[in-house]
Amino acid sequence: MVTFQQKILHLVKCFRRQWPLFSNSERTTVCGADCMLMALQLSMAEVNKQHHGDFTVSLNDVLETWNYLLHDKLGLYENMKEPENYADVKKAYHAFLARSNMLDLIDIYQKCCSLGLLAEDESIYPVHLLEFISGVMNAQENNGSVLSTPTRINRQGQEHVKVAVLAKKSVCSYLSLLVNSKDDLALAHILNVPDRGLGREAFTNLKHASQERKMSIFLMATSFIRTIELGGRDSASSLYDPLRPHVKGLSSFVNFIDKLQEIVGEILNTRIAGGRILSTVKMHLIKGRSNGDPFCQAVEEAVQDLDLKIKNIIDSQQETSTASTTGVSPARPKLHSINHGTAYCGRDTIKVLLVLLDEEAVSPPTQNKADLLCDNENLNLCGITSVLTLFRSPAQSSGSSPKPLRQRILKSMDEKVIKMKQSSIKSQFACTYKNDLSEMSGQHSRAIPTCKHPVPKQHLKAGKPTGLGTISESVHQTRSYTEMGKLSCQPRNKNSENEQMDLNNDKIICDKESEPSLQKNTKRLKTSSSSKKELDSKIGGKRKQTKSASKNKLIAGQAKLTRFFQL
Repeated sequence: MVTFQQKILHLVKCFRRQWPLFSNSERTTVCGADCMLMALQLSMAEVNKQHHGDFTVSLNDVLETWNYLLHDKLGLYENMKEPENYADVKKAYHAFLARSNMLDLIDIYQKCCSLGLLAEDESIYPVHLLEFISGVMNAQENNGSVLSTPTRINRQGQEHVKVAVLAKKSVCSYLSLLVNSKDDLALAHILNVPDRGLGREAFTNLKHASQERKMSIFLMATSFIRTIELGGRDSASSLYDPLRPHVKGLSSFVNFIDKLQEIVGEILNTRIAGGRILSTVKMHLIKGRSNGDPFCQAVEEAVQDLDLKIKNIIDSQQETSTASTTGVSPARPKLHSINHGTAYCGRDTIKVLLVLLDEEAVSPPTQNKADLLCDNENLNLCGITSVLTLFRSPAQSSGSSPKPLRQRILKSMDEKVIKMKQSSIKSQFACTYKNDLSEMSGQHSRAIPTCKHPVPKQHLKAGKPTGLGTISESVHQTRSYTEMGKLSCQPRNKNSENEQMDLNNDKIICDKESEPSLQKNTKRLKTSSSSKKELDSKIGGKRKQTKSASKNKLIAGQAKLTRFFQL
């Protein structure tokens, strides 16, 4: 098994040396067996959404199509039934890899064979490559080594192995996104690891925005954050952007990737830069977790393993460079010596990270495909969900089918709590006025009450013109009419004794005040000076009576409030 894995690694090294013949970018990453399977799952779900309207696919269909795809790409045709919509699935699979700037192992193998880059002793048979990618070769090796180990021990360490694989995948996803910014699978693994509040809704909004602008998800997030930070022309329209609620989480994610890129660009020593990147990623992943957390321990082990691999890669590159430069004069000038520390700053570190990711890509695939493709409750506690769940848009209710009873009950309870919070006391007497005002408004809406003491009409004498009052008199007139309406037109309530007392008091006051208020606010006639004096004396006398009566007058609700404090 180790020998065959070394052959595949040598195949990938040939691709790195001749990368212009394979791709348009030097930073093209290799898609391993597990990555190929996840890309196929997403492609099948996308095709099912186009044909049936649901972005979902069963595990059995994925495994059947996976087996058929491997045989088809390697040219190992057997008596196998072609899956439904296989042509569309294959097209979507290759389009996804092209958008993500990735090449799978089979494409690299076929390209190297067509170009004749492999020697005879390094040749790989398609059947062996099929067994390696499908996991059959690894299963046979494990069956021979596990026979002497009790099964109970493997079950006890099964969860630890899952967490360890997941931690290593998280660290490698950060490195892959640092090297290849178009890798959407890597971004899906680490967008919310650690928790930044960027769940399915944020990822869906990012995905839709990137599809509209035809760019990768990470470039879309970077463009959005840069627009807000710089305050450009599009910043005003971004206020209504669906990504606006996720500014904090996206800013944290983009700034962390910028921090890693600064380490790559500023530190010239490849060994120091690689160690600094791994330590920064480790501190970021274990932030806020306890030391005894299994995920923290798995991250520390993964970082130590990757750091050791980086040192071995650098040592092997130095040995190769010294062997190739034997017999060359030391006075030979360096190529690109002018911009060695500027334009090519960090290029050596990127090359080392690419070699590290290539070694991880040729690692044996996961045996349990359900752990790779489906959600796991234990892994969800770490904030990690399956790729299919992330790429699937959150379900939105259309109103045709009712929600579960539990959700409806919780929603109604939340609405009641919100209404109770919104209802606030507007004044200190609202506790006594509230019932009275509601009853009065209800009764006024049903029927218009009639006054017991209507306003008497004054008949003007013919031939005598009327004099218009001043502005103050007209204002006073409107006030008196409103006061009379409040006092004399209040409806009776048989069930409330206190209101009956208030109405009786208002009735007495209304009987006393009706005549002077009318005489005061109606339009005055032109009379002689003697009649004016008599009228003023009468009004003055009655004003004293009204002042004494107004002192004994009770405002609305005062009787109820007085009785409350007496108790």
